Amino acid sequence: MRRTLIVMVKEPRPGRVKTRLGRDIGLVPAAWWFRHQSARLIHRLRDPRWDLVLAVSPDREGLGSRVWPDDLPRVPQGHGDLGARMARVMRVAAGPVCIVGADIPGLRAAHVARAFATLGAHDAVFGPATDGGYWLIGARHPRRLPHGALRGVRWSGPHALSDSSATLPGHRIALIDRLADVDTAADLNAAP
Repeated sequence: MRRTLIVMVKEPRPGRVKTRLGRDIGLVPAAWWFRHQSARLIHRLRDPRWDLVLAVSPDREGLGSRVWPDDLPRVPQGHGDLGARMARVMRVAAGPVCIVGADIPGLRAAHVARAFATLGAHDAVFGPATDGGYWLIGARHPRRLPHGALRGVRWSGPHALSDSSATLPGHRIALIDRLADVDTAADLNAAP
């Protein structure tokens, strides 16, 4: 089965993306940062070892957006909290799938390759973030995930990883590299 890497992206409009960062540096600079960060990340993650798909939000605007490369397939994130959206887009893949956010400056193709390799011996994989959340989630058989996968997770806090893992009972879960995402100006200053 072909591997699929899904990058979660939002249309980079002030007040719609990176709002916590926007409180620190301004909404326009935060949207500008996300636009350029996501473009660099997408470029770095193009790799023949997997299919690259963009999960876009808002659905209609994102599907037609000219911000990201036109040649990449796009799927709408749909409604609901982050967990509902990730569970939904994860199930579009027939084979092993990993999902990443677009706000991880240190993310490289080697990290994604390590995640897919880890799925060879595990049902799920997480890339822990330095703040208690995670920058990657992957599933070996995404269509076999439990119906309640990623429900009831306390997002944007120190419990996101542990809460998410708890929604996958009986799954063999592995952790890979710890990376930092950017949510605040302090994160931005610490980014590579």
